[in-house]
Amino acid sequence: MNSNQASNPLIQSIDSELPLFSQIKPEHVLPALDYVLSQAHQVVDQLTTIEQPSWQSLMLPLEGVDEMLGRVWGPVTHLNAVCDSDELRPIYQQGMAEMAAWHTELAQNEKLYAAIGQVRQHPDFDQLSHQRQQVIEHALRDFRLSGAELEGDDRARFKTIMMRLSELSNAFSQHVLDATQAFELHLSNEEDIAGLPASIVEAAAQRAQQAGKSGYLITLDAPSYIPFMQHAQSSALREQLYRAFVTRASSGALDNGPLIIETLSLKQEAATLLGFNNCAAYSLATKMADNTHEVSDFLRELAAKSKPSAQLEVDMLKQFANQTLGLSTLNAWDIPFIAEKLRLQTFDISQEELKPYFPEKSVLNGMFGLVEKLFNITIRANEEAPRWHESVRYYELFDASNQKIAAFYLDPYARAHKRGGAWMDECITRWQRPDGALQLPVAYLVCNFDAPIGDKPALWTHDEVTTLFHEFGHGLNHMLTTMSELGISGIRGVPWDAVELPSQFMENFCWEKEVVDLFARHYQSGETMPEPLFQRMLSAKNFQSGMQMLRQVEFSLFDILLHSEFDTKGNLSVHQLLEQVRDEISVLKPAEFNRFENSFSHIFAGGYAAGYYSYKWAEVLSADAFAAFEEEGILNSDTAARFREHILAIGGSQDIMQQFTAFRGRKPTVAALLRHSGLA
Repeated sequence: MNSNQASNPLIQSIDSELPLFSQIKPEHVLPALDYVLSQAHQVVDQLTTIEQPSWQSLMLPLEGVDEMLGRVWGPVTHLNAVCDSDELRPIYQQGMAEMAAWHTELAQNEKLYAAIGQVRQHPDFDQLSHQRQQVIEHALRDFRLSGAELEGDDRARFKTIMMRLSELSNAFSQHVLDATQAFELHLSNEEDIAGLPASIVEAAAQRAQQAGKSGYLITLDAPSYIPFMQHAQSSALREQLYRAFVTRASSGALDNGPLIIETLSLKQEAATLLGFNNCAAYSLATKMADNTHEVSDFLRELAAKSKPSAQLEVDMLKQFANQTLGLSTLNAWDIPFIAEKLRLQTFDISQEELKPYFPEKSVLNGMFGLVEKLFNITIRANEEAPRWHESVRYYELFDASNQKIAAFYLDPYARAHKRGGAWMDECITRWQRPDGALQLPVAYLVCNFDAPIGDKPALWTHDEVTTLFHEFGHGLNHMLTTMSELGISGIRGVPWDAVELPSQFMENFCWEKEVVDLFARHYQSGETMPEPLFQRMLSAKNFQSGMQMLRQVEFSLFDILLHSEFDTKGNLSVHQLLEQVRDEISVLKPAEFNRFENSFSHIFAGGYAAGYYSYKWAEVLSADAFAAFEEEGILNSDTAARFREHILAIGGSQDIMQQFTAFRGRKPTVAALLRHSGLA
């Protein structure tokens, strides 16, 4: 290692406790990546010459290579999502191409595949721990699914496809981000903001001020877009905002349409090369669901049980719009506004009325208090950790004996150059290092909520609080693992259709008064939420739940059909397929110009291709799991300990269905989900 490499903060991050975020600059990325890829190639070349490979001589060094690359490329991927810049973007794209080439080359390394096969076939395999056996089994499966058994031209073609898919995924995501940020609704007249709650007006004014403008600025970011659509009295302005939102990345240089077709075509070709009928079957090879028919049948069952309620909800919406608001037509841009008015009339409650009870500090303290009580841990802030933005916080987890067991970053606020949505990602994964030291897990928890305004603390909606709990559930899955092998630690190796189980499970606590009292404190008086207000919130929980269920089923069925039956060379377009699904599933179709598919990042840039059904699949599991707490006590530590043991701790080391059955005492049913959704 030369002096330039030694002083590179990304290379230093390999052995540091945390990434050195404040020191990382775009010019550090490619030199660091070139260095670790060179090191990785050398190690793999040496490993493939071992005559009698074993866990110690082969698998452990491979885990070391994986960790080294992750320590360099992981922070870059994260910074690209939370601090996008013109300087970083082209460098990130080049790095993505290099990493895609590495992964494809590694996955097709015949000698390495054969060496791992030797470890599997060796008589000593049965003497390995269950964790290590699972790592080997997963590795061999992933090699097969990555084209390791392909030969000649097929092998070369598969590699080319994988690299191009990586480029397309990144381009899709960038187009959505750019299209989202390209639109601004600049308002200057008071009548333009009529109907908006004071907190939304204040946020819009602050947004304009930060942009060096007067008046008010409305954007397509969720904290701005959603409340404007719900409250703004001007239908014309709502239409303008709606059209911009639902047509993102559907025209001009940012049009994702061609990327979608190329992505689908390449995925189908890759699946065919590996012997699968379609890319959905390829995707399901690592999931709980057995085949596409099981998935589509599951989705259509949910649709059938939800549709009667959804139709009643639409009829009620139409009647209210006509009789109360004088609207004879349900325009797509009017529906959120009408629905919010109906919600207010029916339940006399709104997200804005609830926001004063959800100041940031109380919400965080309450959520931390909940998981501390359930899982016998302690959470403490550490203000010395390196961070990428001044608003980012860092917390550490300690067990009952005051031993540090994990940590996480929290990046809560929406801001420019930050990807929309909310997510959890790995920063560092729990691992017993070759030197015997235990590496503790660290998670990224990222949201896009409103920041504090002036002297007022950040006030969040109940929906946003639920989102925070959701992402923290993912974080618990990553941080409370007891696995010590890298390949199955935390969320690694967990089937994609089970990975949402802990996150959706945590959402349920946001509807329990015993728990809400832990975090719902009025930001001025400090009082807990009054019982009548909580009951109104609870009554409104399943408002239009039938429509919401069908919306998720619509997305899921579209996804699975797109990846199993759609022909990119046929007469049917992607949008026409979506329309067919809507004809079958929906009770209220969106506007004809809606191009939702062009910003469906989950399946075209987020890893959920042929897997979006996972949300509903896992929601069945999570609702049934939470039902155990309803039966045994919401804050029952024994139930929580069982959940931790069978679900949170196991990583990818065990069969999820077996572990769920061990926790619940039986296999899951849809009863709890339908009951929680008001659809029983």
